[in-house]
Amino acid sequence: MPTIRQLPDLISYQDGLDLQESLVDGILAKTEPETILLLEHEPVYTIGRLRDQSSLRQAAMLPHPVFETNRGGQATFHGPGQLVGYPILDLTRRGKDLHEHLRLLEEVLIRTCGHFGVDAGRRDGLTGVWVENRKLASIGVGVRKWISMHGFAINITKASLPPFLAITPCGLDGVSMTCLESEARRPISVREAAAVAREELLRLFTA
Repeated sequence: MPTIRQLPDLISYQDGLDLQESLVDGILAKTEPETILLLEHEPVYTIGRLRDQSSLRQAAMLPHPVFETNRGGQATFHGPGQLVGYPILDLTRRGKDLHEHLRLLEEVLIRTCGHFGVDAGRRDGLTGVWVENRKLASIGVGVRKWISMHGFAINITKASLPPFLAITPCGLDGVSMTCLESEARRPISVREAAAVAREELLRLFTA
């Protein structure tokens, strides 16, 4: 069963990446257990190492720093009010199936949303979690020697949404971002959502 660590304070994207790398090294060396990190980031835009970075639009004009990272995918935003999950897992124990890993991450979030009365789901050909045509959560992963990195970011509070207006989220023109408390039509804290997500992660990723 993976260990779940919930970090209590905002963490920079670099510190989060360093922690992931350390855990990957530890799992490969058999000195660390599989670990799922739950956290909130300091405000940052991230993008994969792509030649086409047009989803950042005018990168020099963005209100928060940009971090080019080793996950797949186009631009997204991380910041307060958003729950980020980084499952650092040995996929050799899980069938070496990256597609299944992505679907399980989506299922965790769909079930978490259901707990709050929100009917979230998938859209054909688009990784992530949606409510109708509104995007609620983004998923982007990386793998090193079959150890997974990165993971999901689900918008919980309304405060997480305005920075998305400055980019083309995930490179999808016209996409509308939403958050859990908007869809549930009641206040929901990141801590409250994390408690539910934690149980779903343990349920679906126990191996």
